[in-house]
Amino acid sequence: MPIDSADITGLILAGGRGSRMGGIDKGLQPFHGVPLAQHALRRLAPQVGRLIVNANRNLEAYRSMGAPVWSDEVPDFPGPLAGMLTGLERCETPYLVTVPCDTPYFPDDLAARLARGALESGVDIATASSPTPVNASTKRIRSRSACSGVTCAPGATAMAAPSNPIIPSRPPISS
Repeated sequence: MPIDSADITGLILAGGRGSRMGGIDKGLQPFHGVPLAQHALRRLAPQVGRLIVNANRNLEAYRSMGAPVWSDEVPDFPGPLAGMLTGLERCETPYLVTVPCDTPYFPDDLAARLARGALESGVDIATASSPTPVNASTKRIRSRSACSGVTCAPGATAMAAPSNPIIPSRPPISS
C-alpha cells in the first residue's frame, strides 16, 4: 500500500551559511522574481500533507512564505543533517521528505517516488541522487532530498553533531 501524501511532511532546507556563495541566504535569492525557497514550497505543497522550513537567519522573511519555520538546535550551522534533524524533531506525520531551498525544479512527484522507493526497498531512508558527480574533483554525489520515517531521529542526532568525524566539512567549490 502506498504512503498517503497526508502522512508526509515536506521540509525545505534553508538553514545553511551560504559559505560557497559569499554568505548569502540562498533561499531568499530571487529566481524569476520569487525567492528560491518559495519556489520549493510551491512545488512541494501538493505532494505532502504539511510543510515546514528549516532556516537559521532571516526568519521573518521565511515565515512570510506561509509555512512554520524552525531553526537548528545544533549550534554553528553544522549543515543539512542538522536541518533534517530539526525536521524529524518537529515532524508530526509518520514520514518526512526534505528538499534543498535552492532547487526550484525538483520532480513534481518527488515525494511519491521517494516514498515508493523506501517502501519497495524496505529501508528507513530513501534518497534521490544523480549518477553524475556534482563535484568532479572529489567524486561526491550530493543529495539533500530524502524520505525518512520519523523513527530515524535518534540516529540523526548523533550524525548531526558538529564533532562527528564521519561528516567531513566541505571545501568551497571553486570555479
